[in-house]
Amino acid sequence: MTITKTEIWKFSIPMYPFTIATGTMHYAQNIFIRVHTDAGMYGVGECSAFPMIAGETQATCFEMAKDFAALWKGKDASQIEIRMQELHAFTAFNATIKSAFDMALFDLAAKKAGQPLSVYLGGGSKPLETDLTIGIDTPEVMAAKAIDFVARGVRIIKVKLGKDAKEDVERIRRIREAVGPNIGLRIDANQGWSYEDALFALTQLGQYHIEFCEQPMRHWNDHFLPELRKASPVKIMADESVFNHHDAQRLIRAGACDYVNIKFAKSGGILEAIRINETCAAAGIPCMMGGMLESRVALTAFAHFALAHDNVVFYDMDTCMLGHQLDPVTGGVRYNGFMVETPDTPGIGADADEAFLHTLTNVTV
Repeated sequence: MTITKTEIWKFSIPMYPFTIATGTMHYAQNIFIRVHTDAGMYGVGECSAFPMIAGETQATCFEMAKDFAALWKGKDASQIEIRMQELHAFTAFNATIKSAFDMALFDLAAKKAGQPLSVYLGGGSKPLETDLTIGIDTPEVMAAKAIDFVARGVRIIKVKLGKDAKEDVERIRRIREAVGPNIGLRIDANQGWSYEDALFALTQLGQYHIEFCEQPMRHWNDHFLPELRKASPVKIMADESVFNHHDAQRLIRAGACDYVNIKFAKSGGILEAIRINETCAAAGIPCMMGGMLESRVALTAFAHFALAHDNVVFYDMDTCMLGHQLDPVTGGVRYNGFMVETPDTPGIGADADEAFLHTLTNVTV
């Protein structure tokens, strides 16, 4: 399959404001691509730029995508490792936009094989129950949102923290009091605490039966994680500290985490996500499938990946429910309550709505 052209769109999705420890997002800064081939089929890819975490914006992703598309034109789409190595040789980092190109190649490969992406990646069948995330607000507002979530059938709530350790404890106290003992609670500090704040908050929060805490401190404080992990009554999940399998190896050797959150926008796509998961599985470290603010296009790829990997046991696949004001996607995963169900069509099984694409900035290379 020779690549003939790549179409690139600024896939901007308006949002209700969503706040985490490092900032507030007012729209999903996404990129959508179609990689066309001489076989008469194209592969789709999507990424969501989250500059506070990955250092990329929609604008930088759009410009880099044009370079990537030119680099790949006329080359074999089935040689996924070679194509991705070309991108890595061309530029360091830029994992977010790389993930869209990686996704498109895997979509093409699965389509050519006539298999859903999950089957192409190795198969597997299991229930995928996602959590639903509450952004940072006052304790009162967050508790009210938690009550609303439970009324809607949510059984696992993820709570964003990291602004103020003492108020974070109060946020969780109010939420646990509001939802009762049987709702699963996960917390994510998004690097917002110092070591002292993390130790204080996690020690206090142990009584509220928290499943795990994601990324309590800045990644440059990873050397404090082993000590924090030993002292904390709450298990530690690494997120921003793990972009690739080398990061995973480093933290595992240090005894720094109990779990790892895999996101394509950090790993550069499926190829490296497989390596991260393999590294973690070999060490007995379960993983979570997470995301940024992607639409159901990328979300469908996440679900396929989770189905194909037994070591992925936690599912944070609510990206398009975090304030997206529209759903510009055809096909793709569907929510049965908060169970994520994948399509059985070849490839990813999702695409962008043509009418929506016509409203967007785009370029063809």
